[in-house]
Amino acid sequence: QVQLAESGGGLVQPGGSLRLSCAASGSIFSISAMGWYRQAPGKERELVARITTGGSTTYADSVKGRFTISRDNAKNTMYLQMNSVKPEDTAVYYCNGNIATSILSRYVEYWGQGTHVTVSS
Repeated sequence: QVQLAESGGGLVQPGGSLRLSCAASGSIFSISAMGWYRQAPGKERELVARITTGGSTTYADSVKGRFTISRDNAKNTMYLQMNSVKPEDTAVYYCNGNIATSILSRYVEYWGQGTHVTVSS
């Protein structure tokens, strides 16, 4: 019923920029907090950035000052602007959202399939 679809991943050189998008679709009544997570090979999934409905943001220390999370509530879409990327940013990036499908339903956590980001020269 609800899907999150990431896009915008790919290969980028160190120091370059990339913009990820996450579009939520389906039977959506309301979306509360959304976030970007990443998982590098051999490592656990970690929070990259999180944004509330009102726009309050949280960032992992490793990306502060380089990445910016934003959302367009009218389009049910979230973004991650990645600047000054480093090889250690290489990972699969996942979109996460807490979504209610009706006024009577509780918020349920959904995940996207992930998009690969590779930072290499």
